[in-house]
Amino acid sequence: MTDLTPLVGEPLPLDLINTVVRHGGNTVDLLATPAQVQAWLAAQADRGSDLPEASATITPDDVAMVQAVRGHIAVAVDHARRGLAPPADTVAYLNDSQRRAPAIRELRWLSGAPRARVGREGSPGAQLAARLAEAAVELLTDPGLATVRQCEAENCVVLFLPAHPGRRWCSRTRCGNRARVARYYHRHRAGRAEPAGADDPPR
Repeated sequence: MTDLTPLVGEPLPLDLINTVVRHGGNTVDLLATPAQVQAWLAAQADRGSDLPEASATITPDDVAMVQAVRGHIAVAVDHARRGLAPPADTVAYLNDSQRRAPAIRELRWLSGAPRARVGREGSPGAQLAARLAEAAVELLTDPGLATVRQCEAENCVVLFLPAHPGRRWCSRTRCGNRARVARYYHRHRAGRAEPAGADDPPR
């Protein structure tokens, strides 16, 4: 992965795991600062009202909570994908994270009509950790977890849930294009005359 803007659009736990990437041979945390967490929340704005607002004041303690729950989610998903039970402390952490800021369907009266809004108590970090842990439980208990893949590009660790079985890359415009260009130039250097096809770089 060469672009350090977090990818979004996968199930929420995978989007979270994918904020730790490989870049230039190093591991890079894309949620290392309050500003990065706020930007990630803004990118996830269409996920629903039970995520903290992107305008919420994120503190270093909140960042630490998000990083901690991310670590446990990553361990749980890795084990579950291999048909193994996650460690007991990981299971306990995910359950405890939800208890710290449980979701409550709050009744609101707006424009003369009743509305329900999911609300949580606690700091933005506790709220976010709870929502992420909740989403992780949903993913871990979904049979679709077995189809989660890792991007096939060299040094890319991004996970995705393929909508079709032929998907190989985390992103066509990132790793997909890079891999196609690399194959094209490898063939060119090797002097192989092959007809133009889907693997040739776009013109």
